[in-house]
Amino acid sequence: MPEFLKKKILVIQTAFIGDAILATSVLEKLHKKFPFAQIDFLVRKGNEPLFAEHPFVHKLYVWNKKENKYRSLLKILSQIRKEEYLYVINLQRYLSTGILTVFSEATAKIGFDKNPLSRFFTKKFKHDMKSGIHEIERNHQLIKAISDENPAMPRLYPSKKQFEKVKKYKTTNYITISPASVWFTKQLPAKTWIGLIKELEKDYKIFLLGGPGDKELCEKIRLQAESPKTFNLAGKLSLLESAALMQDAVMNYTNDSAPMHLASSMNAPVTAVYCSTIPEFGFGPLSDDSYIVETAKDLTCRPCGLHGRRSCPQKHFDCAMSISTYGLLFGIKDRLKNAGRNKKNA
Repeated sequence: MPEFLKKKILVIQTAFIGDAILATSVLEKLHKKFPFAQIDFLVRKGNEPLFAEHPFVHKLYVWNKKENKYRSLLKILSQIRKEEYLYVINLQRYLSTGILTVFSEATAKIGFDKNPLSRFFTKKFKHDMKSGIHEIERNHQLIKAISDENPAMPRLYPSKKQFEKVKKYKTTNYITISPASVWFTKQLPAKTWIGLIKELEKDYKIFLLGGPGDKELCEKIRLQAESPKTFNLAGKLSLLESAALMQDAVMNYTNDSAPMHLASSMNAPVTAVYCSTIPEFGFGPLSDDSYIVETAKDLTCRPCGLHGRRSCPQKHFDCAMSISTYGLLFGIKDRLKNAGRNKKNA
């Protein structure tokens, strides 16, 4: 194989789960353009299970930000320098990843202008949160010159074993609900999820998804819904197992949070609820069957920030309280109507 085909490329994304999932769009595009390249990926500790068996990731760096943060950073930098990368592509905008990029000894150091060390990058690109473009399009700017004009969709790859684990739940039509969020103002109130369960339980099994920390909320919803067809799987499935379950659901309900991106990565149908945040920030769902639910009220306080908040600054939380069960049902009814039309035309 010619040496020029054996490129070494490092992609850096050390933010939270959703950001790491969206970064797989870059991995997909680079692999398609350079199928023989060594593509490595740097993520924060906690996100590595998503990529442990990723078919396009050759080497996975894991940065522990909570223990010996800077010692860990320097250790990773030492490993990076030994690889002699052709490209280091930094999707982050913060000083620490700027240090890794600038001192990587890569031939080309590519990142966003908002990084404090961007003046030392080989190429830098504007990072604009106000233009309404999606995050995968923002990230794609960094590799457009070495690939093409069109971003790839994000994608995750659950293993055969992970698909097997969730197979037992797929015996009938089902939906999933991921009701939790790290941020209070991104989280639809439990009573609205309960209302949705009461509307859907006659036709579907319902699986509540989340991490170990979401188990209590999911159990509260299950008990108050008093639904024998609703099951709490929070803390029982890994992220990739949850993604494997989402793939064949009739609908997946999420907040503006990581489970929405899990659904997108499997091209699974998703209804995403936006409370204090807005889709125009560029983190919306990407599945072919995607539906967005948000308040119909014209609230001058919304959005109240780029990310969620621990509490509503105005104390009324109207951006969430005004969302109805009816609004949540639109997507699933529309999808079933289209399925019926397609069957009739077949």
